[in-house]
Amino acid sequence: MPVHVNEETLVFHLQTDHTSYIFKIMKNGEAGQVYFGKKIHARATYSNLMSREWRDASPSLSEENQNFQPSTIKAEYSSFGKGDFRYPAFQVTQENGSRISELKYENYLLLDGKRRLTNLPSTFDETKDDAQTLILSFKDQITGLTLNLNYGIFPHQDIIVKSAKFINSSSENLVLNRALSSQLDLPDSNYDLIQFSGAWARERHLYRNQLRPGIQNISSLYTSSSHQQNPFMMLARPQTTDEQGEVLGFNLIYSGNFLDSVEVDQYNTSRVLIGINPDEFCWNLAPGSFFQTPEAIISYTSDGMNQLSQQMAVFYSKHLVNPRFTNEDRPVLINNWEATYFDFSESKLMKIVNQAHQLGIEMFVLDDGWFGHRDDDTTSLGDWFADKKKFPNGIEHFSQQVHDLGMKFGLWFEPEMISIDSELYRNHPEWMIHDPKSTPTPGRHQFVLDMSRPEVIDYLFNLMGHIIESAKLDYIKWDMNRAITEMFSSQLTKNQQLEMPHRYILGVYKLYDRLTTAYPSVLFESCASGGGRFDLGLMYYAPQAWTSDDTDAAERMLIQFGTSYGYPQSMMGAHVSAVPNDQTGRITSLKTRGDVAFFGDFGYELDITQMTPRALSQIKKQVTFYKQYRRLFQFGKFYRIDSPFSKNGNYISWQVVSDDQKESIAALYQLLNHPNSPYTRFYFKGLDPNRQYRVNDDTEIYYGDELMNAGYFVPSIVIDGQESKDFYSRLFIIKAVK
Repeated sequence: MPVHVNEETLVFHLQTDHTSYIFKIMKNGEAGQVYFGKKIHARATYSNLMSREWRDASPSLSEENQNFQPSTIKAEYSSFGKGDFRYPAFQVTQENGSRISELKYENYLLLDGKRRLTNLPSTFDETKDDAQTLILSFKDQITGLTLNLNYGIFPHQDIIVKSAKFINSSSENLVLNRALSSQLDLPDSNYDLIQFSGAWARERHLYRNQLRPGIQNISSLYTSSSHQQNPFMMLARPQTTDEQGEVLGFNLIYSGNFLDSVEVDQYNTSRVLIGINPDEFCWNLAPGSFFQTPEAIISYTSDGMNQLSQQMAVFYSKHLVNPRFTNEDRPVLINNWEATYFDFSESKLMKIVNQAHQLGIEMFVLDDGWFGHRDDDTTSLGDWFADKKKFPNGIEHFSQQVHDLGMKFGLWFEPEMISIDSELYRNHPEWMIHDPKSTPTPGRHQFVLDMSRPEVIDYLFNLMGHIIESAKLDYIKWDMNRAITEMFSSQLTKNQQLEMPHRYILGVYKLYDRLTTAYPSVLFESCASGGGRFDLGLMYYAPQAWTSDDTDAAERMLIQFGTSYGYPQSMMGAHVSAVPNDQTGRITSLKTRGDVAFFGDFGYELDITQMTPRALSQIKKQVTFYKQYRRLFQFGKFYRIDSPFSKNGNYISWQVVSDDQKESIAALYQLLNHPNSPYTRFYFKGLDPNRQYRVNDDTEIYYGDELMNAGYFVPSIVIDGQESKDFYSRLFIIKAVK
C-alpha cells in the first residue's frame, strides 16, 4: 500500500513506485520532515535522519528539551513565532492581535482513492489507480483552530498532492493571513532552481541558477499565473540533465496570485513553499467556517528531467484533465483572427470555411468581433449576442452552414471582461471592478467584471449557455486580455477586500464548472493574451491552452520547449500563421511553421483564401500528415534532445514516441545556417534497443540501440537557391520493422 503508518512512533511513510516521502510527529506535537527522495524501506523509526545538534543562541522547545530547537529542524508545515525564523507555511491572527499558533497533532485518517475538492479544481482517482489519501488533523488548544493536512498519493506516477484545510472550531473570529498549500524542507541546498519566466509573446523560457543563501521567489500578483512567471518549477542537482540525475518538480493547481519560494538558511537546508501568494491575501474565518487551499503537486525522479515531465504528463491525463477529453483527439482547426481581425462579414468568413473544408481542416473558430457592435477593441465586451450587421441571420445560421459541411464550429468569448461602451455596463456599472475613489486604469480599452458576484456568474452562464445551445458549439476559446487593477468589490466589507483576488478566481472556476457540467461535449481552450494563464487550475476545465500569442516558428521553438518541462503537448495550442509574422516580422517557410506546430494541438491562423495553389497544396498535405500521426503528436511520450537554452542553441530538437515504441517522430530545427558546417549526428530517444527500425524512407534498417547510442548521420543542408535555409526543419519518422 502507498501509505505506511507506525502507530507507536507516529512515523508516516508515503511510498510511490520509486519514491519515499517520510515525516513524523515530533515532541512539540507538530509534524517533522524526515525524507523525500528515492524509495527506501519502511521502518518503525528513522532516528538518524532526524538527528540534530544543539546550536547556540537558538530558542528551545522548553527547559527540559534544550536540544529541540525549531530553527534547526525540518518541519512539515510550519508557523512563525515559536523559534523557527524561516518563512512559515501559515499565519493566523486572533481577535486580540496575537499571531502565535500552537497546533498539535490529534489524529489521522487514511482513505482509499482520491476525491475531488469542493469549489476548486483538484486531482481525482476515478480509474482506481491505487491512489490513497492521508489526512492529518492538528488543533490549536488556544484558539480552537483545526488544521487538516491532506496528502494524495498516486504511486504509479510518483506524484504526491498536498493541500491544507483550516477550520475555525472556536467562538471567536480568526484571520488567515497566510495559507500555503505545501511545504517541503530539504536537508541541503545543492540544487539548481529551474524556473520558466518571460513576458507576453515570449512565455516560459528556461532559467537555471544555483540556489544561494536567502530567499528565491517566483510569484505573481496579476490575479493570474501570468506571462511573466509560471507556477511550475524544478529543483535539480547541478549535474542533472534531461537524461539523468535527481530532480524535483513542483506545480500548483491554481490560476491566481501564487508564490513558489525556496529559502536557504544558515545551515544550508532548503525550505520550499508553494501556494497562494500571501501578498494581497487574507481570509476571515468566522466561527464554524473553513478555508481550503489549492492543491500543490510534488514529484521526484533520479532519472532526469525528461522522466519527470513524462510521469507528470501521465498523471495529468489520468488524474487532472476532464476524463471526457483525456484521450480525445483534438481537431485540426482554423481561426480567423489573423486573417480578418475585426473586418469580416458572414460571406467573407464562409469563403475561409469552404476553403478550409477542401483542405481537410476539421473546425472553424470565429474569434473576436462577432458580438454587440464590435468593430474594434473599444466596445461591446459583455454583450454576448450576435452583431446583426455582420450576422443578419444570427450566429446560428452561420454555425449551421459550417456544420452542414461536416466541420465543427467554435466561438471566442472573453467572459470576464466589460467595455464601458456596452449594454452590460449601462445596465450594471456596479459589476465592474473599480475603486470608486480612484481613477480607473483601462487595459486594451477594457475593464474587468467582478467574478466574485454570483449574479455576474448567472448572467454569463445564461448568455453563454444560450449561444452554446442555439449555435450547437463544439468549442469555446475563453480569453482574458488584461490583468486586474483597482482590485475592489463594492459588495465586500472593508475587512474582506483582501479576499477579493481569491474570490475572483473562485468565481472563474464556478462559471467554468457550471458550463462544463451543463455542456460536457464542448471542448474549452483557455487563453489570456496567449499564455498568461497557462496553469493546471484551468487545465482541469479546459484541457488545452493557447500557448502564446507569438506564432513565429522560431520563437515558438523556445516557448514550446520551455513549456514541455511542466506540461504535455496535448495542452499546447499550436498554429501556423502568415508571414511576415505579426509579432516578430520574421519570414519562415510554411514547412518549418508546420513542423513546429505539429507538436501540439494543430491549427492555422491565416487567410487561406489569399494563398497560392502551391501553398494550399502544401497545407492539405500538412493536414493529412498530422491526422495520420495525430495521436503520436498529441499524446506520445515527449523527449527533449537539443535545447535552445543551451550555450549552443542553434539546433533545437525533440521527439515523440508511442507507448509501444513501434512508432516515433523526431524534429530537428536549425535557427541560422552556417557555411561548411560540422557533421551532424542525431541521437534518438525512447526506442526499444532490441527492435529494428526504418528512418523515413531509408533502405537501411537500424536497431534501436544504434539509433540512440551511435546516432544517425544527417547530411548537410544544400542551398538550392530557392529559399533561405535559416529556420530550417527536418522530421524523422521512425517505424518498427517486423
